[in-house]
Amino acid sequence: MTLTRAAQAAQHAAVRANTLHGPARPVTLALLAAASTATARAWDRGHPVHAIHPAQRADRAR
Repeated sequence: MTLTRAAQAAQHAAVRANTLHGPARPVTLALLAAASTATARAWDRGHPVHAIHPAQRADRAR
């Protein structure tokens, strides 16, 4: 899996956990930490934000 796909998958899992369990639950916090780590790795390798986060891609198109 590419770094950007890993970051997107981790973000998606964190959002689902937040929706199901709430923001203060340990599972949500762990998934948010994993998402931020995956995103930082992709960013450090030179991937632009719009390649990682779909909302940034939509804003860039405007």
